[in-house]
Amino acid sequence: MHRRSTAARATLLISVLTAAALGLAGCTADPDENGPAVTGIIPAPASFTLTGGQPFTLTADSRLVAVGDGAAAAAETFAAPARAATGFALPVVEGEAAASDIALVVADGEADGANEGYTLEIGGDGVRIGAATAAGLFWGTQSLRQLLPADIGRTDDPTPPQGGWVVPAASVADQPRFAYRGAMLDVARHFFSVEEVLRFVDAIALLKLNVLHLHLTDDQGWRLEIESWPELTGIGASTSVGGAGGGFYTHDDYRRIVAYAAERFVTIVPEIDLPGHTSAALSAYPELNCDGAAPAPYEGIEVGFSSLCAAPERADTTDRFLADVTREVAELTPGPWLHLGGDESLATPADAYLDLVRRIAQAGAATGKTLIGWHEMGASRELPPGTVGQYWSFVEPAGDAVAQTRSFVEQGGQVILSPADVAYLDMTYAGDPQTPLGRPIGQDWAKGPTTLEEAYLWEPTAIVPGIGEDDILGLEAPVWTETLTTMSEVEFMVFPRIAAIAELAWSPRPDADTIRETGEFFARVARFGQHLDAMGVAYHRVPEIAWAE
Repeated sequence: MHRRSTAARATLLISVLTAAALGLAGCTADPDENGPAVTGIIPAPASFTLTGGQPFTLTADSRLVAVGDGAAAAAETFAAPARAATGFALPVVEGEAAASDIALVVADGEADGANEGYTLEIGGDGVRIGAATAAGLFWGTQSLRQLLPADIGRTDDPTPPQGGWVVPAASVADQPRFAYRGAMLDVARHFFSVEEVLRFVDAIALLKLNVLHLHLTDDQGWRLEIESWPELTGIGASTSVGGAGGGFYTHDDYRRIVAYAAERFVTIVPEIDLPGHTSAALSAYPELNCDGAAPAPYEGIEVGFSSLCAAPERADTTDRFLADVTREVAELTPGPWLHLGGDESLATPADAYLDLVRRIAQAGAATGKTLIGWHEMGASRELPPGTVGQYWSFVEPAGDAVAQTRSFVEQGGQVILSPADVAYLDMTYAGDPQTPLGRPIGQDWAKGPTTLEEAYLWEPTAIVPGIGEDDILGLEAPVWTETLTTMSEVEFMVFPRIAAIAELAWSPRPDADTIRETGEFFARVARFGQHLDAMGVAYHRVPEIAWAE
């Protein structure tokens, strides 16, 4: 977790998406309080037109007609929960589509060939989703799902909504702004089960987020089995903040998470935080400590006190640890990225830090993965080419953060933006909201409470001087769990603010001469809240929005 403070927050107002991109109509939210009435897709598509034609009705006769590589798998991922919600068979078939069908087509040239792009055509003669990739096709199904009545998210009662499963006639053409659109879940401070992580994947996939960064290790717990160092999940996984109990993922658990996410086109990015935030590892293996003595398992929330040992007499042990851990994690992870931390190593002398970062990066690069590190790692000028920096400071950068972040680009990499005062989802809300367990949760070190509006009103290219559009791989919204003990509490802090980050990451870059329109966004968030209700996902009914009852 990152908790340094700087000067007062600077709220950046930026331009809005064009009216054509946001011309959504027909909803249950109150247009007088939330802005224009909308049906609503979050993130806002590049182009959306209500055509005024006959709507489409999903019926017991409807089929999903799949054409092209990966279309059937994407169709099945969409169909499985829809069957539970509707009680319809919704078979996935090949052949010609009828008027009651949903056609899903993957072919060269669809959506102008854009990676992850899609087109969506809806009318009385059926639905057609076209894409050049299976990922784009799946994102098209997520837009369709948001346009369906919110009860499409229910799995316990296949009762049709009033008026039936009707979708308005519309035409959508869409593709993402950034390739990397992420959420981060801290499972080290408090542990969350496989089923809870899968639930989180489903919720973020609805927003077209395509990365789940799992913060797997920290001072309080080591949460992924490493067969060559078994006590990392013996002693190292025995507890959590406040002594609330431990836990870890076996190799099979982790493979299950990876596979489930991949079916939803979400890539898992594992983080092994090094060389600081390592007390759990140090408590498991005394030989990783310079003095050879293991500290007791840590259950507090302080940061910056732990470090791997850089002393020459421990070099063989430390390097073997780094090689074994990065190799095993990389072998379990089919995605391209491996996150190796690098943040808040306050107990590591500067020279030792640079030496350890060099060795950590060497071990990580040997796995063939593209490395990611928090922006402090940019202090090193010996990073493997292409290493990605994750910026976590504020909308108004302070100290060395700018130079460290630029360092990644100068060494051939890109940047992920997670400015803490607008993108950290464990920051408290304004006011005193009633939380799931009726107790205070969240933190305020990142310049105080973060509102939904603040999460929405910032422009990625305006954060770090010298970092432009092409330098940005994407955005990520982390949730740290020092104060969050249940998945309901996590969801309460994440939703609805993550919708703002998802829209900034996906939707077209706004024009430079206008202001992003919060009222219209709030109306779509109100509609999205109905989908969360149907899915049983906890969220905070922020006072800025007139939520439907």
